[in-house]
Amino acid sequence: MKGSGERPRRHGRETAVVTGASAGIGRATAHAFAARGAAVALLARGARGLEAAADEVRSAGGHPLPISVDVSDAAAVEAAATRVEQELGPIDVWVNAAFATVFAPVQEIEAKEFERVTRVTYLGFVHGTQAALRRMVPRDRGTIVQVGSALAHRGVPLQAAYCAAKHAIQGFHESLRCELLHDHSRVRATMVHLPGVNTPQFSWVLSRLPRHPRPMPPIYQPEVAAKGILYAADHPRRREHWVGGSTAATLIGNRLAPGLLDRYLARTGYSSQQTDRPRDPDQPTNLWTPADDTDGHDHGTHGVFDDQTTNHSTQLWASQHHGLLAAIGTAAGTIACALAVRRARS
Repeated sequence: MKGSGERPRRHGRETAVVTGASAGIGRATAHAFAARGAAVALLARGARGLEAAADEVRSAGGHPLPISVDVSDAAAVEAAATRVEQELGPIDVWVNAAFATVFAPVQEIEAKEFERVTRVTYLGFVHGTQAALRRMVPRDRGTIVQVGSALAHRGVPLQAAYCAAKHAIQGFHESLRCELLHDHSRVRATMVHLPGVNTPQFSWVLSRLPRHPRPMPPIYQPEVAAKGILYAADHPRRREHWVGGSTAATLIGNRLAPGLLDRYLARTGYSSQQTDRPRDPDQPTNLWTPADDTDGHDHGTHGVFDDQTTNHSTQLWASQHHGLLAAIGTAAGTIACALAVRRARS
């Protein structure tokens, strides 16, 4: 629909690429595309996770193409994109969701670990975006979705490497949008900022914390994030999409009182990102090697916090129904005015 901000749909089957598709948010997103019949290219490192994700895509009604690739390798990502178009057809949507991180104070993170997180979490998005642009720009159509975070705007303690990479993605995204607008391109780029999500990463992340890491509450299920990502893919004219009330509160609070938020996070950020139980020193670490290749297990979509999560976001629903809420507000205002006039006359 013209002016609606929606992405024009092609006739025939949709082709989507999702990086980080072997677990967590990427896997939930791949399942969401599959549920509407898309062909989904699954890009990730871990063989077991990729195999299980492909089975889920197939069961949901989609057509999977699992490709083992490290997104920090630009040539490997380019080769994967070529294979996708050869086997599935032109790419309609490219979703960058792969990431790596370290939980530790800045002084305890090694230089090579900062570099690895940056190469995966930031440059992985750059490599995926460039591979998508090489194919979408000549056709003058396609959508790129960057999976961001509230931490792309607001740094928190113990996650400096991740926050820095997400901040970099935010700047990269804004530059790209300006260039596409300058060129009057019909290729779209949008970004989805997420809250704390119950993914398996907290059981395989490289951590030097004394206790088991956890997402900052409130915690949402990956399916909530996937729903927001799918909506963004269909409404890419909007430069950003926010998922979760905590994301909105964090971003707005950071704009209004960043210094106050510094002090609040200094008091609460350490305890809120750790559980009460000690960290397992033998847990797998996926920074350098896929966790499922290390322990031989498929880690799935959900983490270990199912009993502490929500599978609904009122804020996300509201952001997707502006028209309905505006109509309700207008109607309520009209009724209130009519009642006020009636009382004044009586």
